Amino acid sequence: MEHELTTSISLGLSIADAFGFFADPSNLERITPPELHFRIVTPRPITMTVGTLIDYRLRLFGVPFGWRTRISAWDPPRRFTDEQLRGPYRVWRHDHLFHEANGTTTVTDAVRYALPLWPVGEIVHPLVLAQLRRIFRFRHEAVARFLTHGLQ
Repeated sequence: MEHELTTSISLGLSIADAFGFFADPSNLERITPPELHFRIVTPRPITMTVGTLIDYRLRLFGVPFGWRTRISAWDPPRRFTDEQLRGPYRVWRHDHLFHEANGTTTVTDAVRYALPLWPVGEIVHPLVLAQLRRIFRFRHEAVARFLTHGLQ
């Protein structure tokens, strides 16, 4: 069974600046909760385009694992999509959407995901959803903090 989570943040930035921040994979380490021990293992710099592969190491619920994503859509500065090739989910597709109006850019994260071991995996969905909401809440707070203080 697939699930969806959509969150948005409005930033007082141009669409180009907002897109640039989110399109730089190294910023993921800055905006991910520290208890996930999130690290990019792909050598840097990483050139983003359709087909780019990015490997990560992290811990989810204390369990260490690798995660590999592929950039499946790249349309600067409007959107990009990463899809899991290897990781904890059966399906993970994360659309990053950018819309600018009146000097403000709204960044929308639209995630479609499915848990492994269906149907048994669905038992833990409420826990996974709560964790994802917490991760994106942390992410929005961190983005606002970094961009407000010019810590790009």
